[in-house]
Amino acid sequence: MLETASATDRPYDLLIVGGGVNGAGIARDAVGRGASVLLVEQDDLASYTSSASTKLIHGGLRYLEYYEFRLVREALTERERLLKMAPHIMWPMRFVLPHSKLVRPAWMLRAGLFLYDHLASNMTLPKSRAIDFRTHSSGRPLKADYTKGFVYSDGWVQDSRLVVLNAMDAGERGADIRPRTRLVHAERVNGLWQATLEDRTTGTTQVVQARALVNAAGPWVARLLADTLKIPNSKSVRLVKGSHIIVARVFDGPQAYIFQNPDKRIVFAIPYEQKFTLIGTTDIPWKDAPGRVGIAPDEITYLCESVNRYFKTQVKESDVVWSYAGLRPLYDDASANASAVTRDYVLDLDTQNGAPLLSIFGGKITTYRKLAEHALEKLAPVLPAVAGASWTANEVLPGGDMGEGGFDAALARLRRAAPWLVPSLAWRLLRNYGSRAYEIIGEANSMKELGDVLGGDLTTREVDYLIDREWARTAEDVLWRRSKLGLHLNEAEKTKVADYVKQKTA
Repeated sequence: MLETASATDRPYDLLIVGGGVNGAGIARDAVGRGASVLLVEQDDLASYTSSASTKLIHGGLRYLEYYEFRLVREALTERERLLKMAPHIMWPMRFVLPHSKLVRPAWMLRAGLFLYDHLASNMTLPKSRAIDFRTHSSGRPLKADYTKGFVYSDGWVQDSRLVVLNAMDAGERGADIRPRTRLVHAERVNGLWQATLEDRTTGTTQVVQARALVNAAGPWVARLLADTLKIPNSKSVRLVKGSHIIVARVFDGPQAYIFQNPDKRIVFAIPYEQKFTLIGTTDIPWKDAPGRVGIAPDEITYLCESVNRYFKTQVKESDVVWSYAGLRPLYDDASANASAVTRDYVLDLDTQNGAPLLSIFGGKITTYRKLAEHALEKLAPVLPAVAGASWTANEVLPGGDMGEGGFDAALARLRRAAPWLVPSLAWRLLRNYGSRAYEIIGEANSMKELGDVLGGDLTTREVDYLIDREWARTAEDVLWRRSKLGLHLNEAEKTKVADYVKQKTA
C-alpha cells in the first residue's frame, strides 16, 4: 500500500544518495561538522561496488605507470591514516612481486617501488626491498623459473565492514541512515531539494526537503542525473567489471602476491578467511545497465592462468568455491584501455537555482575519507552547515579504540575478560567488531548465554547485534557483507540463519 507523507518537516542540510563507501564517508564527515544528514541507499549498505573490491588499502603501485602521482600520494597518505582508524578491520600486509622477464624490466619495478616508498611523507610501514626466492620463504610456492623479486607494504581491509562502520558512526552522531530506500524523484523547489523517497520494504513513500543533494550513486551516478533528476551533465563514468575467485589456500604464510601478466595487467593472490586464497581482479568494460553482475567463465580461466604462471600448485576452474564481481564506476577520461582508465575522482558541483547538487564520479576505497573532505570543502561556500573544520583524519571508527598494544594485546584482554569464549570466536569477534565485541558478549558468562548456534560459531546474540546495530535484514547481509561466514557454513546452516533473520525482522 502506498502512503505519501507531506514535506512539512524541517529540511535536512544534506540528502546523500548512495550507501557505498563514498556516501557513508560523506555522511559521517558532514554530521560531525554539525549538519543534519539523511542518507538513502536503494539496497543494503555496500551492496555493490564497495563490497566487490580486492579489499586492499593501497596507493596503487601500477598507477605510477600512468603518471597518477597525485592520486598515489594521496592514497598512500590515506593508507596510513586508515590503518590507525580501524585496526580491527584493517591491517598491514606484505606483497611479494616476482620479476618476470616477459613483462616489465627489473629496473622499472625497482624505480616504481622507490617512488612508492617515498611519495608519502608519513609512511611507517616497512619499505620495499629486493629478495632472492631461492632463499626467501616467500619463494617456496613459486615455480623455479622465478628467482628474483621484490617485497613491499600495503594494507588489507574488510571493505563492506568499512562502509557499515562509517554509517554506524554517522548514525551515532545523529545522521538518519536509511538502507533499502530509493530516491524516486527530486527537484528544486523554492531554493530547496524536494525529494520523494520509497521505502522498498513497505512500499510507502515520503517527501523530504534538503538544502543540498549529494549524488554518490556510484555506477548509477550518471543515470541518477539523467533519469531521476533530469539534469544534463557532460561528465560520465565508464563501468568496468572486476571479478574475483576464492579457492582453498594455495600457499602458507601471511604474505600476498602480485603477479604481472603478459598483457601488462596485474592479479593479486591474497590470504583470505584463514582457509582460502582470494585471486583477482579482472578489468572488463561493461556496456549494459548497472546492477548485480557475476563472473564469466572466461574470467575464471584468465584468473587461473594468471596465477598458474607463477605458482607450483596449479589452480583449476573446478577449485573455485566462491566468486564475486562488481562494477567500478571510473571517471571516463577517454582512455582506450580499461586498465588505464584513471582511478582518480572528479567532484562536479551544480548550483543552479540556489539548491546545490554535488555529483561524484570515480574514486577508490582507499581515498574515500579524503574524497569526503574534498566534497564538503566544495559544498561549504554554498552550504554553511558543512563549513566546519575537517575532523575525521584522527578519529577512530566504531570498535577501533582497542587500547594499547594493537590487535594481539586487545585479543589477550578479551580472552581474559571472557575465558569461556572459543578462541577462534574471540579472534573473529575482535577482527570484525573491535571493542564493540564487548557489546555482543554483554553480561554473558558462557557460550550458552550467547544464544543458539546457527552454524559454525555464529550465535543468535551476534545476529541480533547485526540486526539492531548494523541494519542487517537478510541472511545475505549477515553472511556475505557483515561477515564472510557464508564461506564457512553449509547449506543447512545458511538456511537456519535465513530463517532466524526472517523471524527477527518480520
